Amino acid sequence: MLSRMMRIDTAHFGCLSVNVRDVLCFPAGLAGLELRHRWVLLTPPGDTLVRWLQAIDCPKTALGVVDPECFVPDYQLRVCRRELARLELGSMDEVHVLVTLNRTERGLALDLRAPLVINRKRRIGRQVICNDDMPVRYPVEGAALRAVKKTA
Repeated sequence: MLSRMMRIDTAHFGCLSVNVRDVLCFPAGLAGLELRHRWVLLTPPGDTLVRWLQAIDCPKTALGVVDPECFVPDYQLRVCRRELARLELGSMDEVHVLVTLNRTERGLALDLRAPLVINRKRRIGRQVICNDDMPVRYPVEGAALRAVKKTA
């Protein structure tokens, strides 16, 4: 099967050619970016913790994202079932959870409260709000901070 490629212009990564099968659809958008529905997950070359969620239709919009378990080993996603139902999951093996990496006045922080949940198979994503009291600004410190700075 031939793969179809599409060209996207980005402010941070230049002009890229991406496979249309790699496009992620967030039908409801993301917090503050509700009009941005099509994204692609970029992995910089080399061994990196940080990946970039690039808006296809907005060259300047790219979000640093990470796997929360790399920083919070006991992280568990706790959300209402109806939030996940919209992702049309066949099994929990299809779930990919990412959290945004943000700059704060004190350094870098993860938003553990509003993770991005992606159905890997169907390429549908949704930003959800966790049921438990996860922090919006979980500080990235020590060795983890050094690793993130090296790759971001």
